[in-house]
Amino acid sequence: MGLIKYVMALMNSARIGIATQSVGISEAAYNEAAAYAAERKQFGRAIKELAPVREMLGEMKARLDASRSLLYETARNVDMTSCFDAVARRRTLTPEERQESKAFSRVADALTPIVKGMGSEICNRNAYDAVQIHGGSGYMKDYTCERLYRDARITSIYEGTTQLQVVAAIRYATNGFYSTLLDEYLSREVSEAMQPVRAKIAAMVEKYRAAVEKAQSFGCQETNDFLSRRIYEMASYCIMASLLMLDASANGELFASSARSFAAMAEAIVASHSTYIENYTPEILNDYK
Repeated sequence: MGLIKYVMALMNSARIGIATQSVGISEAAYNEAAAYAAERKQFGRAIKELAPVREMLGEMKARLDASRSLLYETARNVDMTSCFDAVARRRTLTPEERQESKAFSRVADALTPIVKGMGSEICNRNAYDAVQIHGGSGYMKDYTCERLYRDARITSIYEGTTQLQVVAAIRYATNGFYSTLLDEYLSREVSEAMQPVRAKIAAMVEKYRAAVEKAQSFGCQETNDFLSRRIYEMASYCIMASLLMLDASANGELFASSARSFAAMAEAIVASHSTYIENYTPEILNDYK
């Protein structure tokens, strides 16, 4: 079938494996931080009761749940693609089956660079915050978070750095696939409690679309490349917020708080990137040469 097809299939599988590793490290980091914050006393009370620490823990949990939702969605589409491939080895697929298989495969290919790139970046951030919550102790080998901090670092490097994931993903932004996928997620039924979150995500998606349109309006590949990281992150946060919202609709007790928290974080990040791209001029490129 050709070297490229085999290599890319192998690479995609490996990247999902790294995303899985990233979620595991993220969860371990959160658990270590939460346990330490509950037992460490300062000013006569556990540090988890201090607002700055409480905020860090809440954001760690929200990022963890969002990255896990994205991982499960990616893995589901990969599994369905594999199922159709297995059937195709036994018999010829019907036209409807070929169309369905192609749809699952395309979603899997589009989400893989996001789940690997963003999953590993979230992993690094959670490991960083776990060390921070431990204070000076977090830098010492006596505590698990010191090892987790070192383990996390490689996830955004091997099997394709985060920057390469941006390169792999950006075509799905420019050809409108991420936009279509987001429309599909937002069209699904959500619980009443998640209606405000859906409205917030819908507004984020409009900013994302405007950013893509603005980047393409320059008609310059160098400008598109320069702005691609911000567009990639905007798409990623919109997708992760949407998936976590759907999980929260199915089980509010487990995910509602994380869905609201992550949507708020995503909204701020999307707004920041939107403002940058909106005010971008080609002259800015000269500052990076």
